[in-house]
Amino acid sequence: MACDNLIELYAGSYHEADRVAAAAMAEVRRIEAKYSRYLDDSVVSGLNRAAGVAVVEVDAETAQLLDFADACYHQSDGLFDITSGVLRRVWNFKADRPPSAAAIAPLLPLIGWTQILRIRAAAGQTSVYLPQLGMEIDFGGFGKEYAADRAAAMLLSYGVRHAFVNLGGDVVVTGPHATGEPWQLGIRHPRDDRKYLMTVPIASGAVATSGDYERYLDFEGQRYSHILNPKTGESVSGLQSVTVLAPSCLVAGSMSTIAMLLGPTAGASWLAHSGARYWAVAPDGSPIHNP
Repeated sequence: MACDNLIELYAGSYHEADRVAAAAMAEVRRIEAKYSRYLDDSVVSGLNRAAGVAVVEVDAETAQLLDFADACYHQSDGLFDITSGVLRRVWNFKADRPPSAAAIAPLLPLIGWTQILRIRAAAGQTSVYLPQLGMEIDFGGFGKEYAADRAAAMLLSYGVRHAFVNLGGDVVVTGPHATGEPWQLGIRHPRDDRKYLMTVPIASGAVATSGDYERYLDFEGQRYSHILNPKTGESVSGLQSVTVLAPSCLVAGSMSTIAMLLGPTAGASWLAHSGARYWAVAPDGSPIHNP
């Protein structure tokens, strides 16, 4: 998944630890193979190739993730939109400047979750149709978080009750250390990767962070992050980072991203009313949190 991944767990023997860790890692690889936009034979790539051409039947797992994407779209007032991946055609965060408005404009008609048709058959099957040539869906906004949840579920299915799964900063804890002590999770400073904002004890649940510091470009004194507004095609600016603790990584990741998309005022208000534990960094670097 183009990131550093870690699984820590307690087991009765090294052999048992290797066996269950291998099963969890295999589950992560399965999710990546199934949903990566970079793999030609993935479900996502198949749906995108059929855009404007054919209806595609999807399995129950994919249908459930599409239902989740629908919920995120409505929770975010249309800002969390998995059809916005087409913007990467003009956004290059290794470039020296952001794309022009003229370059973005032709892509905006291809964005719009509500354009996608999901057809439910009486027998329970779901089929999907992307109505425009060139339209795409992209599970990048929650794929890694889902993989973290699935890895933890695999460990639990093997009876592992004390484990820590970390996929590139998306964390799921199945239970505390075998001693009963919580795991200690450091929340990175968004402007200095040598520092931590704080260390958070976590005995169960999931933690995910969204921020403007992993992929971005600086141009004329302004930072342009990889989090893009699907309505304008422009980079979102405001909150430096948002970290959320939730029962699942899928929920934690989507909440942190939605807050970033909503911006400093609306995002902070949305988090405050969510009831979740969160830690955010305001545009001026000051902390906002609900521990």
